[in-house]
Amino acid sequence: MGFKIFKNTVLFFVLIAVGCGNSNNQSNKNLEAKNIIKDSQQIDSTIIVGANQTESYLELLEGKRVGIVANQTSVIFKNSEHGSYKHLVDSLLDLKIDIKKVFSPEHGFRGKADAGELVKDGKDAKTGLPIYSLHGKHKKPAEAQLKDIDIMVFDIQDVGVRFYTYISTLHYVMEACAEQNIPLLILDRPNPNGNYVDGPTLEKDHSSFLGMHPIPLVHGMTIGEYAQMINGEGWLNNGITCEITVKTLKNYNHSSTYSLPIRPSPNLPNDHSIKLYPSLGLFEGTTINAGRGTEFQFQRYGAPFLDSSHYQFSYTPVANFGAKYPKHKNEVCYGVDLSQIKSERAFTLKYIIDAYNNATDKSKVFNTSNFTTHAGTKKLQQKIEAGLSEKEIKETWQEDLEKYNTMRKKYLIYN
Repeated sequence: MGFKIFKNTVLFFVLIAVGCGNSNNQSNKNLEAKNIIKDSQQIDSTIIVGANQTESYLELLEGKRVGIVANQTSVIFKNSEHGSYKHLVDSLLDLKIDIKKVFSPEHGFRGKADAGELVKDGKDAKTGLPIYSLHGKHKKPAEAQLKDIDIMVFDIQDVGVRFYTYISTLHYVMEACAEQNIPLLILDRPNPNGNYVDGPTLEKDHSSFLGMHPIPLVHGMTIGEYAQMINGEGWLNNGITCEITVKTLKNYNHSSTYSLPIRPSPNLPNDHSIKLYPSLGLFEGTTINAGRGTEFQFQRYGAPFLDSSHYQFSYTPVANFGAKYPKHKNEVCYGVDLSQIKSERAFTLKYIIDAYNNATDKSKVFNTSNFTTHAGTKKLQQKIEAGLSEKEIKETWQEDLEKYNTMRKKYLIYN
């Protein structure tokens, strides 16, 4: 009887373990499905990302203890259409590379955390590797976390906007590596908004994790190019520099149209939202909802206090994937639907000016400190409130853009 009880108990726990394993696997598969951009169209299938050029960087990793900064976009594509892929971590483990740990940016390693949500350290259910969050208690890898690392790898898809925090994570990773004399291998990826530069330049007094460097809102660089600029301009602590190797893209230039096959973050679900993000991202510094809590994130905007007699469109944000607590949750928002307009890779102020001008209570629009952090300056809010047109406002930052473009040219890898 005792043996039977023991045997049944063992069987019970085995079944639980198997069930949990299956549950974790299913959870990962469900998350991967959510992260796929369903309407993605690889317009230029000749572009080869850095991660795909395994044979050219594998020798840098062989025999080394490796740390990887990665998320759900860190994949190796199996075909030119980018419809099939394998995660970089899984691929390198299969090649017997000694990965010691993974460092994850905002939204986490699997890309499921909300914007701004603190992410805890943990363990990857699939590989068993320890994951250290760079968007929790620490934004920068700690010295103790790097003691058993010989080389770091950075492979994250960016979207080319200053307040998109992956370039701030890049800064801190470079700084930590420089301080510990650890080389950094950057596997470059295209910038889907890399064909232009625009927006106000960040003023030093308003630097934060949403913008650390004096660059325009739309910076027009890939991660690899940006890393070179961080080094070259002496932006790391005490002017130190990080030893970097950039595995460059093939067949890419800044005019290339690149369609992302995987969401770079939970609330950028398609190419259209990525193109609109530089413009609608400014709403993050206001009390106006920019589509979070709907299936059209960064493709619409609205609020209960926008004039319902002016706007024909309305929607109600609810909690969903990537937005547990969207602005104006369960409230009817009046505003504009941009989901069907023609996509343009350009930055415009017309949407935020429109929303401000048609607010029934203008004092409710701006969350001033947060808007300043996103804009990188107090002047943009002041000019909108003063009634200046988009053309008038844009004219005020042209001189800064010219200076930035002169600096940017020194670090460009691609035409």
